[in-house]
Amino acid sequence: MLYDLSLHMGYIYDAPASGARHIVRLLPLSLTNRQRLIAGSLKVTPHPDEQSNFADFFQHSATSILVRDPHEKLDIRMQARVQVESQPVAADFSPLLAKLPDEVSDCWSVDPSSPHHFLASSPRLPETGEIASYSRQWKTTNLTTMQIAHAICSQIHKDFVYDAKATTVDTTPKEAFRLKRGVCQDFSHVMIIALRSLGIPAGYVSGFLRTIPPPGKERLEGADAMHAWVRVWCGETAGWIELDPTNNIPAGTDHIVVAYGRDYSDVAPVIGVLKGYGSQKTVQAVDVVPVKQ
Repeated sequence: MLYDLSLHMGYIYDAPASGARHIVRLLPLSLTNRQRLIAGSLKVTPHPDEQSNFADFFQHSATSILVRDPHEKLDIRMQARVQVESQPVAADFSPLLAKLPDEVSDCWSVDPSSPHHFLASSPRLPETGEIASYSRQWKTTNLTTMQIAHAICSQIHKDFVYDAKATTVDTTPKEAFRLKRGVCQDFSHVMIIALRSLGIPAGYVSGFLRTIPPPGKERLEGADAMHAWVRVWCGETAGWIELDPTNNIPAGTDHIVVAYGRDYSDVAPVIGVLKGYGSQKTVQAVDVVPVKQ
């Protein structure tokens, strides 16, 4: 699938802000045999006094910007063309859960894709007893690691209600778990903690999801949004798979990857600091448009 992406992210301040320094992660990745960033651009208004590109630990393309002078709003626009390849259906060569620790121990690499980075607590995902108890039912089953990952994905999709008003970006997984409501970030964070509590390496994926309007309805421009799903390490042979608990599906050609991390804090699309007071209003609009070939 070939897509044209466009994103508008705006911050409107109650009072002019200054000394704003931000890191922006919005451009899709190029991933071997998965997806290719053909072209992409990032525009920031007001024009930054300083702007530089770098790759973070997880090898994501990130942009650092600095706006010194007072400004009433910050406007970020991204455009990209991305080719996403369909993935073959892989056989389940993952080990039983009891055998997975041996395969983790046999992995000596500590590169960004190493499972060792995705086993322990991370900044937004502390150990949570309630979620560990929720996943304990799979600990004594005779299922493979991959089967358990799919089962937890399905269970979260069944037990949780998608509700964009129930949580915010700062809602903790424990709070979302008690509510059994939330958005893709909440679904993904709960699933990651559940998997890690069983000793299964799991991480957070930030990206875009192509949405299809209901039959008879026109597609609304700008109605799409950024999305999140889960990456699961299923042993040395099976490697990493990606599951979307919000929709209870494996990530496919409608999922476009921007960044991988341990949790949302590693992949936040915009993060930073500024001098100011009062509150701010955030606006966001995303278009994921298939290109006819």
